[in-house]
Amino acid sequence: MNYKDTLNLPKTDFPMKANLPQREPELLSRWEAARLYEQIQQARKDAPLFVLHDGPPFANGDVHIGTALNKILKDVIVKYKTMRGYRAPYVPGWDCHGQPIEYKVKKEIEKSGEKLSQAELRKRCRAFAEKYIAIQRKQFKRLGVFGDWENPYLTMSPQYEAEIIGALAEMVDKGFIYRGKKPVYWCAHCRTALAEAEVEYADHTSPSVFVKFPIKDKPNEFAVIWTTTPWTLPANVAIAVKPDFTYVRASTGAETWIVAEGLVEQVAQACGVTLTVREKLTGAQLEGMVARHPFVDRDSPIVLSAYVTLEQGTGLVHTAPGHGAEDYEIGQKYGLPTLAPVDDAGVFTEDAGRFAGQFVFKANKPIVEFLRDSGALAATADIQHSYPHCWRCKQPIIFRAMEQWFIALDHQRLRQTALGEVKNVQWVPSWGENRIAGTIGMRPDWCVSRQRAWGVPLPFLECADCGTTLLDKQLILRFREQVLREGVDIWFERDVKELFGDVKCAACGSANLKKCPDIVDVWFESGVSHRAVLRTRPELRYPADIYLEGSDQHRGWFQSSLLTAMATEGKAPFKTVVTHGFLVVHVEETGKKQKISKSAGRPANSEDYVAKWGADILRLWVISEDYQGDIPLSEEIFDRISETYRKVRNTFRILLANLYDFDPGRDGVSVEKMTEIDRWLLSRLQALVAELTEAYERFEFHRVYHLVNAFCAVELSSFYVDVMKDLLYTLAPASLERRSAQTAMHEVVRTLAKLIAPVMPFTADEVWGYLPGRETASVHQAQFPSADVSRRDTALEARWQKLLEVRSAVALELEKARQAGVIGKSLEAQVEIIPGDDATRDLLKGLGTLLETVLIVSAVQIAPPKGDGLRVRVSRAEGQKCVRCWRWTQDVGAAREHPQLCGRCVEVVKGFVS
Repeated sequence: MNYKDTLNLPKTDFPMKANLPQREPELLSRWEAARLYEQIQQARKDAPLFVLHDGPPFANGDVHIGTALNKILKDVIVKYKTMRGYRAPYVPGWDCHGQPIEYKVKKEIEKSGEKLSQAELRKRCRAFAEKYIAIQRKQFKRLGVFGDWENPYLTMSPQYEAEIIGALAEMVDKGFIYRGKKPVYWCAHCRTALAEAEVEYADHTSPSVFVKFPIKDKPNEFAVIWTTTPWTLPANVAIAVKPDFTYVRASTGAETWIVAEGLVEQVAQACGVTLTVREKLTGAQLEGMVARHPFVDRDSPIVLSAYVTLEQGTGLVHTAPGHGAEDYEIGQKYGLPTLAPVDDAGVFTEDAGRFAGQFVFKANKPIVEFLRDSGALAATADIQHSYPHCWRCKQPIIFRAMEQWFIALDHQRLRQTALGEVKNVQWVPSWGENRIAGTIGMRPDWCVSRQRAWGVPLPFLECADCGTTLLDKQLILRFREQVLREGVDIWFERDVKELFGDVKCAACGSANLKKCPDIVDVWFESGVSHRAVLRTRPELRYPADIYLEGSDQHRGWFQSSLLTAMATEGKAPFKTVVTHGFLVVHVEETGKKQKISKSAGRPANSEDYVAKWGADILRLWVISEDYQGDIPLSEEIFDRISETYRKVRNTFRILLANLYDFDPGRDGVSVEKMTEIDRWLLSRLQALVAELTEAYERFEFHRVYHLVNAFCAVELSSFYVDVMKDLLYTLAPASLERRSAQTAMHEVVRTLAKLIAPVMPFTADEVWGYLPGRETASVHQAQFPSADVSRRDTALEARWQKLLEVRSAVALELEKARQAGVIGKSLEAQVEIIPGDDATRDLLKGLGTLLETVLIVSAVQIAPPKGDGLRVRVSRAEGQKCVRCWRWTQDVGAAREHPQLCGRCVEVVKGFVS
């Protein structure tokens, strides 16, 4: 007889090699053919509702790895909630309008040399957005993200555009929207105003200058200011000081300078002079003193400001209300003019005098030279500092006062009610509450107009004769109805009469009306998604349970959503807000972290990673890091994640391989009849279910990664699977011990596949396909396991924890014996254990022959306790080696018909003969 044929050797078709880049698309095709998402929604149609509202990415390129991270985190939550028994529809969306798309389209047009009308440009932008919606949809689906991909929300759809118009009508009616001249972020390259969220800060070199403003009627006395934007000096109308700071009149010998006392030494060193203090006075005492502009025939009075600091400069701040938010506030307080002699291209107008026609940043040098020639320059030096840049073109931007449309944040206490509502929202991490509260509390009124072509128009009319603006809710709503039918392109294609009929100016009665040329800020567009999506899609609800985006959205989508919701609904559109950090790489040349981009020498598109490693490994990487901070990315990290994945996959494979002849309905063993080690394993499985459920609920996905990894690597592979091989392979196929182990293994595979399904949807469903007796066609249709307290045996776990400690001590001595040549493999050993106490002795004796299995030795003797700690002696096992189970026993050869087998194997083999 060939005894190998009597062994229950593991066998399975579940592949050892994952080959995810090739295998995952096959699973994806099966899911789509089966319409799995729709099946899940139908099965949950009467379940409690859970809504994660998708913040729309821009449809302007391939899916960036950072966007993939965001979508994966959302999908993990949605899949988890779905499996927990909720109806969790996921409606993906796209941000289709605005500068990111128009900028790329114009770049293409510039290359071709075409000349397009505004209508033609808009058509090109729409086609561009449609192209990348299709591309991104495919790429998101490839990541394993479930959703209603055939019915997404698009900010350029007529239905969505109509809701934008409707929100504007409501806010106009409530008095939130007004037109005013205020400083806004302005990109001269893109020629548009920018939202705060569209501004990035980067290092920039500027000329810093110390400038002397002569005090009126006081010869040789000067107020000395410091600035890094000499180009704003033509717009200077005041000098700001802080009322409670101490200032001095200090002599240079020939002149008297007014500077802050705390900065005298720094100013003297920077300007190469010796300053001798002659008099001290407070900032409040300086108020009302008048200086003269150094090169414009204009007074520059000294005013008070709380924004002045002593961090650098002179303590006297050059104030130009047309070029700064804080300066504007001071200007409004003191009735100062708001000057901004700069056009849309960033070029000085005639109001800038001798510098007219020069680009502002290029004018820095001639301004400094003029100051030097006129004797007004005290010192100059180049300085590198953090400066705002346009997020699209990456060019430095300017602050520029101009006529724009704004939302008044303090109208009807909008700011205050929003800040109050912030406290009613759960912020994850908790510091998000302070961040958004600080942003809302400090921000100026919201500039909602943009000077672009691709977007939703501000549906306002202006009288061409008297300049009066018609802000009429009914007119706007009339336009909304047309938009709902035909889209907003009609604004650009039809005249006022075609759109509104015989409407006249309410102020002068003129019918000579013109349309507002501006479009609405895209952050307003996406910000009203709560109205356009949550309120209109029947499968969703208001408010959403969760918004989840990057931490930069505290000043972006979270804020625009909250402000528009508070203005129109009086309630936040979200119950919980979860934020993640940004992807970074370590740049060896600088030793610093840098955001992921192609310029950093790393691929930026998710497809590059999926093609190499597969979506499940990308998803596993996403949850492996604490996403609340910066998230590192490197080849080394992916190699490590791949190794973790391999270990988890191999654990599933060995478990499945031992279930090839197991039918849970026919062969399952009740818990009461299971062996102790199997009951221990199932108790530990319940502990894992409880811990993972808590981790998912708290959005602590890195804990999911570490808990699953530890369970597979430590409790399963390194212990349970290792020690159970003997029983599984050599006992009779239908023996109670083997069926008990198979029952435990089946429960582990069944449960673990569900536990990892939200994270590794492809692998979990692949495993599920090989599981005997699975209750659903796909693991994603199954219920997430619930921790069962009645199945958790903490006393049993404590016993086995002690056994594992004994096992570790035995393993140490076995290795010593192996090194000494006493034994080869551990089954060649017999051990004598001298317990340290009676409890340990009773514990070990209580296991009987299972102790040999746990220690993977051929014989164990338990000596009486000595009371001086656990001790282990290893010697070579007596008897002979059984050729079937490889244990050394003294009864090998006792059966003449099977002289090479031990007694246990003889009984098993007899079953095959009969």
